[in-house]
Amino acid sequence: MRYYCAFAANKGEYSAFCAQRRKKATNKMKIRKTTKKSTTKVVTRKSAGCAVKKAKAPAAKSVTFTVHAEKGKAVYLAGEFNKWSTTAKKLAYKAKDGVYSTTVKLAPGEYQYKFVIDGTWCADPENVNSVRNDQGTFNSVITVK
Repeated sequence: MRYYCAFAANKGEYSAFCAQRRKKATNKMKIRKTTKKSTTKVVTRKSAGCAVKKAKAPAAKSVTFTVHAEKGKAVYLAGEFNKWSTTAKKLAYKAKDGVYSTTVKLAPGEYQYKFVIDGTWCADPENVNSVRNDQGTFNSVITVK
C-alpha cells in the first residue's frame, strides 16, 4: 500500500494525507514530484503494516451443477450468483453421462438457483432443498461450505 505525504522543506513540518492510519512505516522515501516555484516536495512512503488487518475473503470453491435433459436442448444455469441471468452460464452436454453440466466458483454461503431448459425455468429435480420464490414456484438451494 502506498501513502502519499507532503513535506514542507522550509519549515520542517511533516503532514500526512493518508486515508488509513499506520503505526509502522519504512524509512525509505522516494521523491515523486517537485516544483521549482515552491519548496513543497511530494514523497512516497511504503507501509510496513497497518494497525487494522483486513480479513481475507473466503476461498471460492468449484461447484458442479448437472441436470438430465434430452440432447440438443439449450440448457442454462440461473441463480443468485449470476443475477438470475438466463444466458450467462450455458451447460455443456456430456454424451458419456447423458447429462448437461457446468462448474461455477462460489464463495461459501447459501445460493438459490434454477435451470433454464429451452426457455422453461426448472428447479433441480435431484436437489430436495428448495424454497418458495415470489413467483409462487420453488427455487433449488445449494449450500457451499
